[in-house]
Amino acid sequence: MNNDIMAGKWKQLKGKVQEQWGELTDDDLDMMEGKTDQLAGRLQERYGYSKADAENKIDEFLKRHSDV
Repeated sequence: MNNDIMAGKWKQLKGKVQEQWGELTDDDLDMMEGKTDQLAGRLQERYGYSKADAENKIDEFLKRHSDV
């Protein structure tokens, strides 16, 4: 899923993202506006993931929620 599609579905996915990664605040999610690169950066900051690990976790998340 590219950034355009993610941004378009962001309102639907935002709650699921917060369920998955509870340390992300509403402000974090509002600032991201569905940009996967910013989500990866926040996951690195909050969870200590490497860049590759954060991107992999996002990809896995998006595959599980592709029906949104």
